[in-house]
Order: sequence, then C-alpha cells, then structure tokens
Amino acid sequence: MIFAPRVFAIVGPSGAGKDTLIAGALKARPDLRLVRRVITRPTEAGGEDFDGVTPDAFDRRLAGGAFALTWRAHGLRYGIPKDQLEGPGDVLFNGSRAALPDAVRQFPGLRVILVTAPDAVLAARLSARGREAPEDIRARLSRAAFEMPQGIAFRTVVNDQSPEAGVAQLLAALQPERV
Repeated sequence: MIFAPRVFAIVGPSGAGKDTLIAGALKARPDLRLVRRVITRPTEAGGEDFDGVTPDAFDRRLAGGAFALTWRAHGLRYGIPKDQLEGPGDVLFNGSRAALPDAVRQFPGLRVILVTAPDAVLAARLSARGREAPEDIRARLSRAAFEMPQGIAFRTVVNDQSPEAGVAQLLAALQPERV
C-alpha cells in the first residue's frame, strides 16, 4: 500500500551513479525523501547509506511485515521498509530492474527512472570505488545491459557527464509528465 504522494524507483546498472544523483536531487529538493534500504551486508561495506543487517535479522523483519518490497541481487537481500513510505513529499528508492514487476504491483502509480551510462564509464566508476575484484566488475558489467521488464514505463537519465549535469537530468525526470 502506498502512503506517499509519489514513489520513484531509481534503477540502473552498478556504476551508473544512482546514489550520487539521488544525493544531488535530495540536496536540490528538500521536499524529496529517500528510503534507506535494508541490505544483508555490513554497514561498514560503504557506498550508499543503508541499514546493514544479518540474514537472520532480515528474515525477522520480513516475517514481521516490515517490508513493502524485497528482492535478491549480487548474493544479497534488499528491503524497502514500509514505515519510510509514510508521510508528506515524494519518495525515492534505489531499486532493482529485476524487482520492478513486484514494485509496480506494490506501488500503484510507481514512477521508474533508469539511470545508465556507457560501458566504459561504468567500468571506470566500478574500478574507482575499489569495492569489487576485477572479475566482480566484469560480472556487473555483463548485467548492465539487462533489459527493462516488459510493460513498465520509465524515463531514462544518461549519466555520462558531470555530476551536476546528471542531477539536472534526474530532477527533470522527477517532474510530472506533460501530456
């Protein structure tokens, strides 16, 4: 059940800059709210701001009905907490392209924004963040071309320039569609 005025799933391949663009959009638009994901990895792993939990803790939250949406990716489990969807203002969450069919069912009216970049840019960003071995980077790049699920409308942000240019594109994509 959706409680926020509008919910946006920001999706795309690893290294596309989703977290950077989301942070810039939140700074530019204080009326936006970000859902802090729950992930079965240690919080010290770095990257985005998330709630790191053990698989057992994740299972307990899931059994207790704490999540509006869950999925598996990269050997981890991800959850969108229900309680973070309540309140005023539009809500953004960093989602998964593979989980979009479930997300659309959970959030009627869900708006999807695909953030992407050319493979060379993705490779350079993944290498620069230093969290994955070269074989893991190759695996992530092989998934970068994952097709969006059939029947799901989305807007695209190609984040291959400066962070400021990418944030401007994301902010434009967050605007209501003109008919």
